Amino acid sequence: MRFLLSFFALLFCLLSLQAQPGGGNEAARFKQAEQSVTLLRNEGGLIPLKRLDTLRIACLGVGAPVSAPFLSTLEKYMPAPELQAPAGEGGIPSWLEQQQAAYNLLIVEIRDFTSGGESLPPAFWQGALIRALVEAKMKTIFVIHGDGSIFQVTPQLAQAQLLLIAPGQFSFSPQVAAQVIFGGLGAKAQLMGAMPNTPFQKGQGVATPGGLRLSYPPAGYVEGIDEALMADSIQAIVEEGIRAHAYPGAQVLVAKDGKVIYHQAFGFHTYDSLQAVSTEDIYDFASVTKISSGLPAAMKLYGEGQLNLDAPLKKYLPEMRFSNKRKIPLRAMLAHNARLRPWIPFWRATLEYNANYPWKKGWDNEGINDFNFKNRTFRADSSADYTIRVTDKLWLHEKYPKKIFKSIRKSPLNEEPGYVYSDLTFIMLPRVLEHITGQDFQSYIRQHFYAPLGAATLGYNPLRRFPITRIVPTERDTFFRMAQLHGTVHDEGASMLYGVSGHAGLFGSANDLAKLMEMYMNYGSYGGEQLIPEAAVREFTRCQYCEEGNRRALGFDRPLIEFEAGKSMVAQAASPSSFGHSGYTGTFTWADPENGLLLIFFSNRVYPTRDNNLLSELNIRPRIHAALYQAMGK
Repeated sequence: MRFLLSFFALLFCLLSLQAQPGGGNEAARFKQAEQSVTLLRNEGGLIPLKRLDTLRIACLGVGAPVSAPFLSTLEKYMPAPELQAPAGEGGIPSWLEQQQAAYNLLIVEIRDFTSGGESLPPAFWQGALIRALVEAKMKTIFVIHGDGSIFQVTPQLAQAQLLLIAPGQFSFSPQVAAQVIFGGLGAKAQLMGAMPNTPFQKGQGVATPGGLRLSYPPAGYVEGIDEALMADSIQAIVEEGIRAHAYPGAQVLVAKDGKVIYHQAFGFHTYDSLQAVSTEDIYDFASVTKISSGLPAAMKLYGEGQLNLDAPLKKYLPEMRFSNKRKIPLRAMLAHNARLRPWIPFWRATLEYNANYPWKKGWDNEGINDFNFKNRTFRADSSADYTIRVTDKLWLHEKYPKKIFKSIRKSPLNEEPGYVYSDLTFIMLPRVLEHITGQDFQSYIRQHFYAPLGAATLGYNPLRRFPITRIVPTERDTFFRMAQLHGTVHDEGASMLYGVSGHAGLFGSANDLAKLMEMYMNYGSYGGEQLIPEAAVREFTRCQYCEEGNRRALGFDRPLIEFEAGKSMVAQAASPSSFGHSGYTGTFTWADPENGLLLIFFSNRVYPTRDNNLLSELNIRPRIHAALYQAMGK
C-alpha cells in the first residue's frame, strides 16, 4: 500500500512538470492547475454542462465538507446547495432516494486521504456511499481532490461515468475543476503514466472546450491589460466617491475576453457602516432593466421572425388602435425616436384634486389615514381587490394598472420629432411580448434567458426569493411611499405594476448581469447555446437614427456621436460599436465586443435621497471606464 501511495504522489508530481514553470505568483499556479486537472471519463459528453435550465444540481463532500474554493466557484455558474451525507451505511438507500427525487445531477468532491497530509482513509460506510453513487442511475460527477490514492480504497470509483482528478498539490485545482465542469475552462491535461489497478493508461485524458461561459482566473492571468494599474485606478476612484458621500458603497466587475479579471466591493450598504458591501449583493437595476428583461425577449422574437420592428404598435397592442401612437413603429419606440413623453408620474393621479402635500411629514406615519388618496386607489392592508403591494401599509387596487396604460394611451406626443429618452415604450413592452408569445412575461424571460444562463438572482420582487440582508437598500421615499425602500423597486411607476415592468424593477447580482452581457458580446451565444439569433443582436445594438443625431440603438445606449468630455457616460476610447445602459439608482454596464471588455458598476447613489447627484458630478463611471482602456494602453 505504501508503495502504491508513493507511486500516485510521484505520478502527479511528474504531471505538474508539464505546467508552465515559475512561479510563486497566482497566475502561474493557476496555469499549473489547468495543466494538471484531468478529466478521466466523460461518458455522454456531459461535461461541460449545457442546458442549465434542465439541471437541478447539488454538491456533496465525501471525506470532508465540500471545500470552499470548489463550492464558491460552482455557485458562480448556478446555485449548487451542499448536501449532508447520510449518518451511516444503513441510511444510504433512503438518502439516495431522497436526492434522486430532488436533483438530477450530483457533483461529489472526494477529499483524497493523502491530499492534506492529515486526512485519513474514508470510513467503511463512506466507501459504501461512493459505491452506491457510482452504481446509481442518477448522474454524478466525481471530483477527486488529491493524487488518486482513493482508488486503492474504493476501486469501484474508477468505473464512474464522469470523473475528474484535481491534484492536491496545486492550490487552484478546486477552482479549475469547477470551471471545467461548466465550460469556463477546457480540460486539457493527460496522464503521464498508467494508474495501477485502474483502467486509466498513460496519455489518457478527455479534452473539452473552454470559453463557453465566463471564467474566473486570478490576477495577472490575462495578457494585454495592466491589472495592477487597473485595480489601483478603480480603487482610488470608487473610494473617492465614498469619501465624498456620492454613495455609501459600490462594487465593480470587469471581464476581458470572457474572463472576469476584477470583481471587488467597497464601502457599506448604508452610511452607518453596519453591513459591508459583498460581491454577491443584489441591486435594484433601475433603467438597466430596459436592456436586461424585455429586450432580450424582443431580440429573440425578432430573430425568429415573430416581431416586425417596422410594424405599427397597434399590431401588437390592439388596445392602442385608436391612440395617437397606433401607427408608430416599434423600431422608433425602442430607439427613443417616437415622440413619446419621457415619463408620466402615475402616482400623482392617485391623489385627491388640489392635494399637493396631503400627508404628514416625517417617518412616524401610522398608515393610510395620513394620506389623501382618491377613493378606490389605496388601502392600508391587502384584500381581494387590493392586491398590489407598494409598501406594507400601501396596497393598490388590482385594476389600477389599467388606468396606467390608459394614461399612456391618451398621453400627447411631443410636438417636435427626434430623440427624447422615454420610459413609456418599455412599460408597454411586456404587454407586446405577452401578445406575441401568449406566455406570462416573467415566465418567458426566466425560461429562455435567466435559467439557461444560470442567472438565478435576475428577477423581479427579490424579497420573495432572497433575504433582505443580501439586497442593497435605495431611497428613503419622503413624498409617496413614506418608507425606506429596501428590496422593493425604487421606481414609483413600476411599484404600481406589481413591481414588474420593462423599464424598471429588475434586481440581480453583478455576476449574473455579467452572464447576460457576455451573451450580448458573443452575439447571442452563451454556454454552447445560441439563445438569440446573431443577426438580431447585431441589429439591436447598432445605431438606428445616427443621421438624425440620435446615438441610441434599439434599447441599448451607445457612445456619443461626437464625444464631449463631461457629457459622456463612457470613455472616449470605447469603440463605436460598444453598448450598454445606466440606471437611476446608480447602476451602469457597458460592453465593448471590439475590445473584449465588459464593465459593471453598481452603487446605491440614491441612498438616502435621490437629490444626491455626486455620482455624475464626479464622473465616477466614465473615469472608471477610461481607467480600463488606459490599463490596456489605449
